[in-house]
Amino acid sequence: MNDENHLKISKSVFFIPVVYIVAIWFIYWVEIYFSFNFNKFGVYPRTLKGFRGVFFTHFIHSNTSHLFNNSIPLFVLLTSLFYFYKDLAYKILLIGGFFTGFLTWVIARDSYHIGASGIVYLLFSFIFFSGIIRKHFRLVALSLIIIFLYGSMIWYVFPIKEGMSWEGHLSGFLVGLIFAILFRKKGIVKEEHQFIETEFDLLFDEHGNFSPPEINEEIPKNTIDEKID
Repeated sequence: MNDENHLKISKSVFFIPVVYIVAIWFIYWVEIYFSFNFNKFGVYPRTLKGFRGVFFTHFIHSNTSHLFNNSIPLFVLLTSLFYFYKDLAYKILLIGGFFTGFLTWVIARDSYHIGASGIVYLLFSFIFFSGIIRKHFRLVALSLIIIFLYGSMIWYVFPIKEGMSWEGHLSGFLVGLIFAILFRKKGIVKEEHQFIETEFDLLFDEHGNFSPPEINEEIPKNTIDEKID
């Protein structure tokens, strides 16, 4: 696919990130204003009731700090996804979000797991590894920017902070890596160089030695007759 045609700003580049962030803030406002507690709609591992959290967990947050810390990277990463990977963006966000929640439901410890952090790690992992795998100069540059901005996040896929769902982070990170491998040939890819043979190349043999073609010049007949006379 032509890069210039692919890398065009569409409405979804900013629309989806803004809608997502507005939605999670609105849900948190409803929770606070009406004194609700939506934590019970988060992922609770290996229970049928807790499975509903696979769909809801990415919209529920425990406090404003938790919500704010997710909002900025969400906007940056979602915008990057919908600009550079627009053909895959909905698949990564929706299917990837489901498998991130599902893997959390499978491997996490017994507790409610909430927050959009799983999506953040999904996007971080997918965007970073996609650029490295595809080796396209624009995507590699994006990968370097992402690792510069959010590289320190990698530590939080380990249980280094109490009360944090590192399992959700790890799930998003692994799903992003898998999707980067599975979809490596979709969207922008590095074009293979096509070698075109020129007349200059014909002056060399298969071993690279200079070997110009022999030129046989015929002497005109009238010239031979003149020399005999």
